[in-house]
Amino acid sequence: MSVDGREFKDGVFGHFARVGAALGHGKRVEIIDVLAQGERSVEDLAREVSASVGNTSRYLQILAGAGLVSRRVEGTSRVYRLADPTVLRAYQALVAVAEARIAEVSALASAFFSETDGTRPVSLSKLQDAMAADEQLTLIDMRPEPEFAAGHVPGAANVPLAHLAERLAELPRDTPVVAYCRGPYCVMAAAAVHQLREAGFPAARLEIGYPNWLTASGMVSDRNPTREGH
Repeated sequence: MSVDGREFKDGVFGHFARVGAALGHGKRVEIIDVLAQGERSVEDLAREVSASVGNTSRYLQILAGAGLVSRRVEGTSRVYRLADPTVLRAYQALVAVAEARIAEVSALASAFFSETDGTRPVSLSKLQDAMAADEQLTLIDMRPEPEFAAGHVPGAANVPLAHLAERLAELPRDTPVVAYCRGPYCVMAAAAVHQLREAGFPAARLEIGYPNWLTASGMVSDRNPTREGH
């Protein structure tokens, strides 16, 4: 069957639009952000994005229909993951465009983080320079343990935010503490920095999260992008 140029363009651009449409809802974009950390069940995702299990299932069906997520069955649970590393890169590109073109993104972030942790975030390049120079610092990953186990920045210690208060005694007070979590818009690291500084620790937030570190470090491969960097 022959297809003329117009039919061809209508077809391929229509499929491109399917991906855009699948990402056209804040909760679905947030689900991609969570899955960038590792596999999650529907129930876990529902809790993370503050949605009902039914709505979360529908969001996942739309994302799966556009080829953005895949799933496996584990007992009675359905466990989802990003379909491949191109989904992570597409999500990061979407965020970059929004940051560059929508002023409200910067305004919201500035207002939230300045009030929550009140400190200047540490850039990836500054962290890398400090690590290369063997400077004394403590790097802590605030994400839940399953996400840390799926992959983390080398040298980081897992101190989930929910357990930070009870583990303060484990952290040295005479060296800087740098906290990171899921990404630049994750609130766990900011909350941790606020808590640490209130307790007298010299703490700051890393400006990026683990998936961004993977991409910046060239660690994203054809495998699950969240399973590198153990």
